[in-house]
Amino acid sequence: MRQLIPFLTILLALTLPDRAQARDITIDLTDPIVSITTGFTGTDLLLYGAVKQAGDLVVVVRGPARDEVVRRKEKVLGVWVNRDELVFDKVPSYYRIASNRPLKEFMNPEDADRLQIGLPNLDLRAKVSGKLLPEAPYDFREGLIRNLQRIGLYMTKPDNVVFLSEQLFRTRLRFPANVSVGTFTIEVYLFRDNKLQSTATTLLTVR
Repeated sequence: MRQLIPFLTILLALTLPDRAQARDITIDLTDPIVSITTGFTGTDLLLYGAVKQAGDLVVVVRGPARDEVVRRKEKVLGVWVNRDELVFDKVPSYYRIASNRPLKEFMNPEDADRLQIGLPNLDLRAKVSGKLLPEAPYDFREGLIRNLQRIGLYMTKPDNVVFLSEQLFRTRLRFPANVSVGTFTIEVYLFRDNKLQSTATTLLTVR
């Protein structure tokens, strides 16, 4: 029953008079708080929502930012050793997206880059001696993404947004056992005719 509450709230919003439906997107989580206790093995949450008019949706989830170290290994006399390392500044500790169809079918590259939607568009900045580099070396950037994918904190492919009707939608969000503690930002972008129409944001607390 607890998981139905957000869904029922969305349904109620759709039945209110037009003046009460000022937002193009209404969203809610089955639970806005995740508690990490002994034996925590990860959890799935449902994000429910409604749009006033049909369109294409992208859901982007970003975890709290933290510095990440990437090391380059080399084989020396038959032994792998760390040779170089680079520190990335304020990297989202978790990154996942979901959409109702492939992004390239309804989103132009400029919007994807500006909104940092998709792994190639993440603004991952490395720093040396406390100063940000204009651009991180490609192999270190790719190594960072691979490392985070390997431990389940970054997506390998987008999840699905499912429309239950022309207006109601939902998507399942997976948070692994090694997820960071902190505030997660969940943003929903509504596109129509390949143009961004509206956004909605909600927060998730992991503690």
